[in-house]
This record gives sequence, structure tokens and C-alpha cells, in this order.
Amino acid sequence: MSSRLLPNIIITGTPGCGKTSHASQLAQQCPELTHINVSEFAKTHNCIEGIDESRDTSIVDEDKLLDALEPLADKGGLIIDWHCCEIFPERWIDLVIVLTCDNTVLYDRLEKRGYKQSKISENVECEIMQVLLTEAKENYDENIVIQLSSENIDSLDENVDRVTQWFNNWKSDHPEGVSNEY
Repeated sequence: MSSRLLPNIIITGTPGCGKTSHASQLAQQCPELTHINVSEFAKTHNCIEGIDESRDTSIVDEDKLLDALEPLADKGGLIIDWHCCEIFPERWIDLVIVLTCDNTVLYDRLEKRGYKQSKISENVECEIMQVLLTEAKENYDENIVIQLSSENIDSLDENVDRVTQWFNNWKSDHPEGVSNEY
């Protein structure tokens, strides 16, 4: 039976909510953790199976992605940064952070990125309907899912400090690590 000494954390949310900023800053504050930007990881590990032209995005082969990530997840210490979370096995994950953002702030962020209007509308609607929060709550134990607001640099700093405290508490509470078995 394998175990891991460090937790795995998912940071998810609608595109533009600050996942990568949060994950990068958390990895800087907690150097034991490794930030995995899943979009980049999928590209570098040949997990892209096509392009969705209408959404202007890559189509990820989720089975191939999970196979590539599994050895890393089994070791622990990952910050998994992606716009969805439900594909990751519950046994891998110790904390799911769902970032949310004011719709006007989100709209402006996506517009600055140069997203097409249809993509902006789809993502803002996803945020309004709390699609990612619902997916997280439906696929993971409610005790490990937290919702954090990501509006500005102050909320970024506060959120990362909060998750850093959680990480330190997790290590203290699990000195022998946790099992990778379900």
C-alpha cells in the first residue's frame, strides 16, 4: 500500500478567476508543493486530442492526462490548476479550492485576454450558475471543498495565506502521510 507525505490540492474556477496566480503564489510560499498547470502539462505530455474551434481551446484526452499525472499524484505535493476538477480521483485529493469572482471583474479580465465574446459570455454564465462549485461539491467530500473569492491582489494574498496555514496544519495532522488507496 503506497502513501504520500504531502497533500494534493486542486485550484479550480472559471477561466479568469485567478487559478494560476493563486497556484503560483502558493507554490512560492510552500516550496514543498509543485504547481501543475494542467493545460500546459497536457500539451507537454501529448494529452491533446484535438482543437475545439468554436471555443478556441484544446480538447484534452482525460484518460491519457490521468495516466500521466498519476505517478506524481501518488507522491503528493501537487497544486493542480485547471478549470475543472471532477475528472481527478477523489483518493488523490485533499483540498479542492473553487475560486469565484465578481462577474464584472471576470468579464473585464477575459476581455483583456482577448477572448471572443461568445467565450466571455459562456464563462461568465458558468460563473453566475456556479457550475464549478457545484461540480466540486458533487464529486468530493464537502469537508474538503472550499470557495474563495478572487477579486484583487488583497484577496489573492489572503487566500494564499489561508491555504498555506491549511497546508501546515495538514502536515502536522498527518506526520505519517496518508494512504493512496481508496
